Amino acid sequence: MDENPTTEGLRIFEAKAKGKHSEKLSLLRHKLSQKAKAEPKFRFYALYDRIYRADVLWAAWEQVRKNDGEAGLDGVSIEAIEKGAEGGQALVNTLHQELRNKTYTPKAVRRVYIDKPGGGKRPLGIPTVRDRVVQTACLLILEPIFEADFEDCSYGYRRGRSAHQALEEIRRHVGAGYQAVYDADLKGYFDSIPHERLMACVRMRIADRAVLRLIRMWLTVAVVQVERNKGGGGEVTVTRNRQGTPQGGVISPLLSNVYLHWFDAVFHRPSGPAYWANAKLVRFADDFVVLARYQGDRLDEWIESKLEGWMGLKINREKTRVIDLKQQGKRLNFLGYMFRYDRDLRGGSHRYLNVTISDQALKRERQKLRELISRKRCFVPLPILIDELNCHLRGWANYFSYGYPRKGFRQINTYVRQRLEQHVRRRSQRPFRPAKGVSYHEHFNRMGVVYL
Repeated sequence: MDENPTTEGLRIFEAKAKGKHSEKLSLLRHKLSQKAKAEPKFRFYALYDRIYRADVLWAAWEQVRKNDGEAGLDGVSIEAIEKGAEGGQALVNTLHQELRNKTYTPKAVRRVYIDKPGGGKRPLGIPTVRDRVVQTACLLILEPIFEADFEDCSYGYRRGRSAHQALEEIRRHVGAGYQAVYDADLKGYFDSIPHERLMACVRMRIADRAVLRLIRMWLTVAVVQVERNKGGGGEVTVTRNRQGTPQGGVISPLLSNVYLHWFDAVFHRPSGPAYWANAKLVRFADDFVVLARYQGDRLDEWIESKLEGWMGLKINREKTRVIDLKQQGKRLNFLGYMFRYDRDLRGGSHRYLNVTISDQALKRERQKLRELISRKRCFVPLPILIDELNCHLRGWANYFSYGYPRKGFRQINTYVRQRLEQHVRRRSQRPFRPAKGVSYHEHFNRMGVVYL
């Protein structure tokens, strides 16, 4: 497609693409990947004009539109863009011209906080829709280059890789006798990545100054936080990050993998513990474990010196621990799952590796269900409430279907029906009762409540 496409050309592309990468874009990504694989030390110097190509920007817009998400600080939502004149085509045309003329600058991101699984709040930076489109376009071009370098031990935020694959790899290593586990926890990883060291990692592959300028602008963009008070007003705080890559940005997961890739790389060098300790590394984003037959001081010191001394990160000492799964009752919690050797269910002397839903994950799920089926939602029509509940339960069960989830599923099934029974009893001035001869359990089944 031409660098300065007509509206008609974009419409033709929209009809053919329908949210998927165009054939030309797929071919471009394939060529970048092949070049990166063939020449591991090659630095790509002509990428910027690929990022502002019309088909790349359109594919980026389609991906952002599909992912939905909240509006940024400017208040412009995806829905508002679609309802505007020419919809997403107008946005793509504008971004194409700004990037081509090098007048594009990102707008400030909106700071929000979400609950962390282990307690506390996790800061997120929500970019505007237009900035998410440009970041996605950049991701489409850079991803195949860095993917060619990433180690097989890395599973998080990568196409074609999943948490279940990481869990299976841990299960395989533990079954092979690698039962001494260094369970690491990095303190505020996304917020603590040193910018200069990160950019040095990016420059190992990218020599295009315009692309490097884009990335640096996203790293240092202003962050605006609005704290509302009881009177309806709010205090506005504006900051600029001196380190870290803002969670919530489209490009952040790739950058986080680019930085930790170098830990993976030195781990597997001949001078690393993959050789002298025969250790195994499994990483999902910033969560990782090192498995070995024996965890000695040398291995622990190597991990900590590389992460803290060489990479400038911080290890959370309170949550990082060494676990020997050979010892009775010892367990490893990873990505919401628990690994533990349990006695044979049939009473034999044999122990088996039980991989099931962790207690913390079950606790978080019960909290989520309390929010979904709460007194505040008494006025939501029951069929709508059940549809929302079923959608959530199916997604949750799909993730926790690995291993032996039956016991955890039974607990959640019981809890859901208990909450629903309490819910329908308080929905009316008179206590609700199902038809004569029909139990609450049967009544909810007839209404279509998912049974895990």
